[in-house]
Order: sequence, then structure tokens, then C-alpha cells
Amino acid sequence: MSLVTQLPSIFSDFSDARQQGFLTVMELKEQGVPLVGTYCTFMPQEIAMAAGAAVVSLCSTSDETIEEAEKTLPRNLCPLIKSSYGFGKTDKCPYFYFSDIVVGETTCDGKKKMYEYMAEFKPVHVMQLPNNSESAESVALWRSEIIRFQKRLEAQFGCEITEQGIRDAIDLRNRERRALTEFYHLGQLNPPAMTGREILSVVYGATFKFDKRALIGELETLTAKVRAEYAAGKRLDPRPRILITGCPIGGAAEKVVRIIEENGGWVVGYENCTGAKATEQCVDENPQADVYDALTEKYLAIGCSCISPNTQRLNMLSEMVQDYQVDGVIDVILQACHTYAVESLLINRHIREKHDIPYMAIETDYSTSDTGQLATRIAAFIEML
Repeated sequence: MSLVTQLPSIFSDFSDARQQGFLTVMELKEQGVPLVGTYCTFMPQEIAMAAGAAVVSLCSTSDETIEEAEKTLPRNLCPLIKSSYGFGKTDKCPYFYFSDIVVGETTCDGKKKMYEYMAEFKPVHVMQLPNNSESAESVALWRSEIIRFQKRLEAQFGCEITEQGIRDAIDLRNRERRALTEFYHLGQLNPPAMTGREILSVVYGATFKFDKRALIGELETLTAKVRAEYAAGKRLDPRPRILITGCPIGGAAEKVVRIIEENGGWVVGYENCTGAKATEQCVDENPQADVYDALTEKYLAIGCSCISPNTQRLNMLSEMVQDYQVDGVIDVILQACHTYAVESLLINRHIREKHDIPYMAIETDYSTSDTGQLATRIAAFIEML
């Protein structure tokens, strides 16, 4: 069976991490470890870690509970929002069920209002994200939001979050980021060492592994193994190299990666929240630096479409197009995600004018109803390359 249809055994632990993590969460709760649920990379995990809590990404990438969510939320709403609410409302996500608090953020208007409804059945803390990342006022706002978040966790868990605790968490989280970055930088090898689905299985699966020190070791071992096999001649056949940008990819939205690779391309990199956007930049570990300033700088550097102007996204795209030797860029936009949909014109211009390579935007949701249409469009795009 081909690499595209079945993941090799060296990736199986990561591809099954979400299911395996259910038991780990139960064990953590039995041990009295607090659990903080999150939906977004803007949430400063270091604060929760310094409180002795485990952090988990909550279920939001399946259409399983969307029908139930639509009894409360509008049908013409982003599937990620409906999925998030539906899993919480139905208790079909063990991670949500065991979370002591859910941390939201104001990355879009739909999420803001959804969190109000979610707060009716789960403690929710919403971080107020500025619309701009460059002004002094925006920096001051986000710094104050990080401190407000810290105070909420201290009150929630009856603990004191110390500066040293935050610095220790920054060190550990940065080590995790570096290990993850070293792994997905394997996508820069040409010809590829592995498929885009294999890369995604590890990057997505890593979010459901709670022992970060063990995770770092696993990532380093896996990276070394792939490099050794590549040096020994194990590599994929040359194909057009595709970079994914846009909305988060994972779960049901993985269909886009599968379609690309079944139609003659390789996905070599992910600029979106699933990949480089979240981990490429570390927090400043200078012992003389103010920890809140350091956290503010790192998290405001995330190139999300909710930030205007979004120069961080353009800069990262340019770096990745060059570093990954990209032949084409595919912008994945979830239905009703207005900020990414509107920003697609800017990305199109940037990719075509600055890098002179093809760009295509596709709009999708978590269903399989558009699989045929996507396959036709993507196949034509790759054939053009």
C-alpha cells in the first residue's frame, strides 16, 4: 500500500495520539492535575504550564456535532466554530469534558459570540486580542490580557504563578517548539523525505501529548530517524511541491492534503496555525527580559488574518516559499471565515508578484460533499505546475 494511503509505523504513535490522549487525560484528572482547554495558538500556554496545568487543544475539526450545534448557532457559520460548540454542548469531546476551564480569544466575531453561549455550561475565559500588532496601545493591551489570564488561573486553581515558574515554562515550551520545527523542516528536503500527510500526523498529533519532555525526545528521535533513512536513499519521487496556507488544517480538513497527494503533488510545508505560524518563533529567554514583554512579543508575532495589517503572514510565506522550494501555494479557507477569505486577494498578489509562482484559493468545510469538485480543481492546478 502506498505512503499516501497508509502511514508507516514510525508515524503511527503520533497519528493515534488524539485517541490515546483520552486515557492520559483521565489519569491526569485522577492525579488532580488541572486541565486547560484551548482552541487557538494565541493562548500563552506558558502561563497555564506555570500553574501546574496541562494544556489540550479541544475538538473542533469534525462535522460530527455540527447538526447539534446548528440548533443554537446559524447554519451559515464557520464549521470550526460550529464544531467547537457542538462538541462542548454534547460532551462528545473527552478533552472538553475534563477541562477545568476553556480559554477563548477574539480572533473573529463568530467565536466571540459562541464563547458567550459556551460559558453557560463551562467556565470560559476570553482573551481580548488587539486588531493591530504594531502600535504601543496594542502591545500594552495584549500584555495586560496575559496578566489578566494569569490572575484568572490563579483564582481558578487556587495557586500562585511565579515569575520563575513562567521562565521554566518558557524554557520547556521553547524546547518543544524547536523540536517540532526541526521535524517539519524535513519538508525542505528535495526530493521529499515524507508525505504531507505524515508531516501533518506528527504536527497535529503532538498537540495531544501531555508529557512535553517525553514529546521532545520522541520528536528528536523521529527527526533523526527520517534524516538517516533519507541519507540512506529512502526518499519520494519528485513531484510539484505545494505549500498550504490559510485556516487550520487537521481532522476532516485533512482531505485537502489527501487530494493534493492523490493527484500528483506533495505537500511539503504548512504556513497555517497547524504548522509554522504557531511554532517558528520562540519566546525570548533572556533572563534580563520581562517575562510578560517576552510573551507579548512572541504571541503578537503570529500572522493571523485577524491582525491588520498582517505583514507577519506575508513575511513567513516569502521565507517558506524559498526555504521549501515551493512550486505552488494553496490557500485553504473554511466556509464563512471572512478574514481569511478577504485576505486571499492580498496573498494571491503577494505570491504571484513577489515569487512568480501559481496560487489557488479553495473554500471548503468539514463534509465530504465537495471532494469530487476539489479533486478536479486541485488536479488541474497541479497539472499546470
